[in-house]
Amino acid sequence: MIGRVAFLSLHTSPLAAPGSGDAGGMNVYVDSVARTFAGMGITVDVFTSRVDDGFAAETDVVPGYRVVHIEAPGHDRAERVGAFASGVAAWATRRAVRYDIIHSHYWLSAWAGVLLTEPLQVPLVISFHTLGRVRDVGAGEPPPPLLRLAAETEVIARAGCIVASTPADAVDLIEHYAARPERVCVSPPGVDHGLFHPDVPRRADLGLPEGPLAAVVGRVQPLKGIDIAIRAIGEIPEAHLVVVGGASGEGGDRELGQLRNLADQVAPGRVVFRAPMEHDAIADLYRSVDVVVIPSLAESFGLVAVEAQACGTPVVASRVGGLAFSVADGESGYLVDNGVLSDWTKRITAVFADDELRARLSGGAIVHASTFSWNVTAARLLELYQGLV
Repeated sequence: MIGRVAFLSLHTSPLAAPGSGDAGGMNVYVDSVARTFAGMGITVDVFTSRVDDGFAAETDVVPGYRVVHIEAPGHDRAERVGAFASGVAAWATRRAVRYDIIHSHYWLSAWAGVLLTEPLQVPLVISFHTLGRVRDVGAGEPPPPLLRLAAETEVIARAGCIVASTPADAVDLIEHYAARPERVCVSPPGVDHGLFHPDVPRRADLGLPEGPLAAVVGRVQPLKGIDIAIRAIGEIPEAHLVVVGGASGEGGDRELGQLRNLADQVAPGRVVFRAPMEHDAIADLYRSVDVVVIPSLAESFGLVAVEAQACGTPVVASRVGGLAFSVADGESGYLVDNGVLSDWTKRITAVFADDELRARLSGGAIVHASTFSWNVTAARLLELYQGLV
């Protein structure tokens, strides 16, 4: 039986609020699965590097779930990863802690996991959340570092199990990285239905405008394609868009400035930019808008899509990656090809203009989102862990 698990999340802490910097859907995933495991009586230690002095060295989030911040100095990524792995090993040795599984999240943590499997004598499971060779496709961003591509290839060859979020994610691992099919396991993320559920809209409380209203939620970076949503809203008279998220990664501040300028040009006074919100406020936002737009250029799953649908809000999303799995095209929303702005405008306008259609998609969104659950995700992971142990 699995009794204790180590999660590695080197580059971002699950305590960080999603929506800015490096914090996003992966943070929600790590935190939600850790909480679910703890509720099942499994002890989870989440190791992350210290990047914010505002966090304590160790934080007991809930009984059985602890976040440990490890000092990981270094002049480059190789030094940081090595220092992080050494710090985790030293912490476990001091505490005389024995883990049944190491589960690494993202490629940097996967690299650290490989360094830890021998000294700790523990099987390694990896969830990448994004892949370098897939993320760059059509993204309009600099190509991923060769170090990342080499590290991903190496750790995929060494892992006992690689967890894919969707069948498309599994295919990417096999086709782009020659992952052995028998080591690739599909386990979709879940959604907190206690938080994300249909309820009375609260536009006035949130200070949102009346009339047709769409939302984009996520980190502000070129990969998220927010400019597409702004241009589409610019084509729809009287429609408004609220963009919730902060600048992320290299060039994030520049991207935010460019988006503000674009909004002033194509939809003056009709695009509102908001800082990242806490989860309960995000749920209220989803319920209060007519449609959530996800124009990402690449997306391994699309947690925002499932959260919005769980609130009964239709989604118009890119036909890329995991979004084709997390959105039921024509039932819970629509999938759109990124290159055709008129298609985005057409689908968003249809949701705005047709009350009957919007109600039908809302019902379909609730049904589709009900198939995603953190309890199901945790149970599937435990099954995979047990197979390795």
